[in-house]
Amino acid sequence: MIPHVKTLSVVIPVYFEEAVLETFYRRVVEALAPLEAEFNLELVFVNDGSMDRSLEILLALRAQDTRVKVLHFSRNFGHQIAVTAGIDHASGDLVAIIDADLQDPPEVILEMIEHWRQGSKVVYGVRAERKGESPFKLVTAKVFYRLLGRLSEVKIPLDTGDFRLMDRIVVERLREMREESRYIRGMISWLGFKQ
Repeated sequence: MIPHVKTLSVVIPVYFEEAVLETFYRRVVEALAPLEAEFNLELVFVNDGSMDRSLEILLALRAQDTRVKVLHFSRNFGHQIAVTAGIDHASGDLVAIIDADLQDPPEVILEMIEHWRQGSKVVYGVRAERKGESPFKLVTAKVFYRLLGRLSEVKIPLDTGDFRLMDRIVVERLREMREESRYIRGMISWLGFKQ
């Protein structure tokens, strides 16, 4: 019996990223190349109304690589809506979310898949350091997420962004949640499953 080849979808929200898009694309494709025997790769770029050359670059990538999908918004709708659209269009058995700005290394997706193989349905990327952010931003983010954790019944992992990997079962449950005001980090935590 031939084993089923799974699909790994990578959802990438894009907003004014022309300076890094080609580098990001190369890094993610190279990083995930070791998975080629086990996974088909699908890259779902969501251009969230960028007015720079982001769309032009994405269309050129799509023209040279059939694994690239491009969604284009007529205006900026915001990160949470862009991520939602990407998830809605991702066909993978596994779906990773990563921003195109290269603050999170795509190579970590390989480590996330190892945790998934051990039974986790959601695997978070936790930042060890936050380069390029002001001390004010670092302090306010830390205070905000800790305050949110105290006010909420849902435990949201600290020091995590949207960089994560989800099993298809989590993706399907998330797609059923059609809230207008979306906070995807909280929604995924609320769903449960082994995280």
